[in-house]
Amino acid sequence: MVLGIDLGGTKIAAQIFNDHWQIQHSKRIATPRHYRGLTAALTDLVRWAETATGAVLPVGIGSAGLINPADGLALAANLPIAGNPFPAHISEAVGRPVTCLNDSRALTLSEAVLGAGQGCRTVLGLVLGTGVGGGIAIDGRLLEGPSQTGGEFGHVSASAALVAQYGLPLVPCGCGRTGCVETLISGAGLSRIGAVTMGQVLDAPAIAARRGVDPAAQAAWDIWCALVADLVRGLILTVDPDCIVLGGGLSQILGIATDLRAAVTTAQFSGFPVPPIYLAQGGDISGARGAAYAAVMAQR
Repeated sequence: MVLGIDLGGTKIAAQIFNDHWQIQHSKRIATPRHYRGLTAALTDLVRWAETATGAVLPVGIGSAGLINPADGLALAANLPIAGNPFPAHISEAVGRPVTCLNDSRALTLSEAVLGAGQGCRTVLGLVLGTGVGGGIAIDGRLLEGPSQTGGEFGHVSASAALVAQYGLPLVPCGCGRTGCVETLISGAGLSRIGAVTMGQVLDAPAIAARRGVDPAAQAAWDIWCALVADLVRGLILTVDPDCIVLGGGLSQILGIATDLRAAVTTAQFSGFPVPPIYLAQGGDISGARGAAYAAVMAQR
């Protein structure tokens, strides 16, 4: 068995998987707001798993943010881990190596090996939610490079042509730059687009619910789809994946895969095919499952 932990800004979800990747035990807690409390909570979850199974399990943690390979320090906007050697501290606390990877990469790996991307050689994961990220898996292995930033798709610059065409705002991003596409295609980004087309600020689910009834809400959705499609087009031109798997809170919007495929087809070179777009098969557990899988692979 193996322990997978999905570490998010508001909750920590721990899942113990058996060798058929079925959940044997699960536990969910609120994310502590301070670093010391967070490391203690993660250590407690590892001890809980050991007690529940009577075994010392491989541990994989999928976390928002990045670990700088140069110094081992974390970079994160919504977790109290920034500036700390987060993986090293957890490994020291539990007394053995712990595998840590970005949560979007964990979802990509999960879906490539065990989910919607099974049977596809190159799988591109795209997570759309509070933030925007993703990953690329080839032959069941994450594509990784020396900076460990591959998959930070949300920090590609938004299309200047589309921003100008629709009169969209340029917003400072949490990464320190201005105009990252995440600022317009995250949940908050869809709200910003809605403020332009509707003249009021609504959250993303409310805008999505008013599609087809309110022309201004439909316009916001169409602009959002065009911006996501422009990002996806750039990724297709770079990677040419066999499929795209969507995760994150916005992926739960009814009809999103169909609407995005239509928008990507419009953005693509005329007459050229686009890859199928799937929803993450693992749902809420996909990130924890991917982290657990990475932990198993790290021991081989």
